[in-house]
Amino acid sequence: MWFNAVYLLLIVAASPLLLFRSLRHGKYRQGWQAKLLGRTGLPPSDRPRIWLHAVSVGEVSLLRRLVTRLEREYPGHPCVISTTTVTGYELACKHFGSQRVFYCPLDFSWAVRCAIAEIQPAMLVLAELEVWPNLIAGASRQNVPVVVINGRLSESSYRGYQKLGHLVRNTFSRLSLVACQDETYAQRFIDVGVPAEAVQVTGSIKFDDAPTDRQTPQAMACADRAGLRPWHRVWIAGSTQAGEETVVLNSYQQLRERFPNLRLLIVPRHPQRFDACAAEIESQGFHCIRRSTLPDDFAAEPLSADSVFLVDTIGELRDWWATADIAFVGGSLGSRGGQNMLEPAGYGAAVCFGPNTRNFRDIVSHLLAADAAVVVDDGEALTAFVERCLSDVPAAEQLGIAAQAVVQQHRGATEKTLRLIAPLLSGGQQRVAA
Repeated sequence: MWFNAVYLLLIVAASPLLLFRSLRHGKYRQGWQAKLLGRTGLPPSDRPRIWLHAVSVGEVSLLRRLVTRLEREYPGHPCVISTTTVTGYELACKHFGSQRVFYCPLDFSWAVRCAIAEIQPAMLVLAELEVWPNLIAGASRQNVPVVVINGRLSESSYRGYQKLGHLVRNTFSRLSLVACQDETYAQRFIDVGVPAEAVQVTGSIKFDDAPTDRQTPQAMACADRAGLRPWHRVWIAGSTQAGEETVVLNSYQQLRERFPNLRLLIVPRHPQRFDACAAEIESQGFHCIRRSTLPDDFAAEPLSADSVFLVDTIGELRDWWATADIAFVGGSLGSRGGQNMLEPAGYGAAVCFGPNTRNFRDIVSHLLAADAAVVVDDGEALTAFVERCLSDVPAAEQLGIAAQAVVQQHRGATEKTLRLIAPLLSGGQQRVAA
């Protein structure tokens, strides 16, 4: 129960910042019945459900294939999805339907108890790492197996948990299964208290989720909407963070006159920065075309080299990557730790990213070992990379082919995860053959 007191103290201490962000950016305004009281708003069900939790956009996207397989193979266990952020919630509603999406309760014992009573879960599945003591303890007391999928434990989190010692070991010891991305993460989970027999290496589900078909209706609609034509060489800077758009725009300024068929699209990571990014584009002397101003069935005139297309929407980046010949994956020039580079890799784009990709360490190592991606340390290196892709198109295409090969080689984590989950659901609905 002492966790409740700690959480309350933290909320009180952070309340000025929370209030400021709520008023300035509209954050933290939604879902308080679910967050504070555990009232999920889900319709009643006479069947025990599989509760999957994904923090935000990246984790929600990760769950799509797994949810499809779970529902096909365990029709007696409906899936429900919780998330933490507004953007994650909106994307989850888009993917799974609002009737089975809710905000995850904060880790207060009463909120967790109420949510578990409403959901009656047959299993709790946590994407990557969301270890909350009261949530896990509450599920354990109800004999609900708790599973971490696509598990990863960063170096900083690992050190932090080790310092807390026995305060967190009891929580980790309650996990029924941790399906890890690689051996390093697996050993870290064991070190912080997960029973060794509960830890398995499956690889990253992100490889399974990487798209490969550029000719989907959604992807072709993106090209039409932006006015992209077959003779254009399309450069997308996706999941960008503060400061990275400036670097990208500076490179585009240097290259567009020498390569008149080059076109630039920018997709910022966070919606609260959309307006600032539009202003930055305009300040560099470009006409900013905002995706949000265009209807879904809009077919644009050819995109001008004097314009930059800003994708200021949530949940569409996966389809926009399909239009890219050249990809810069953001969150990697600063301290963010990188973003998912497997989507442009799966499409066969020539992929680059900055040096700070700790959140995707294993994926990056596979890509670099196969000469399937390039690290750019700064704006000068980014300009040089794009210039090489434009000057030597066969070499850029070979980079994309190698990236696709890496994606194909490392598929299979979803199937491995499902096999590990199966015994934990054996007391409920019989598994249906896939």
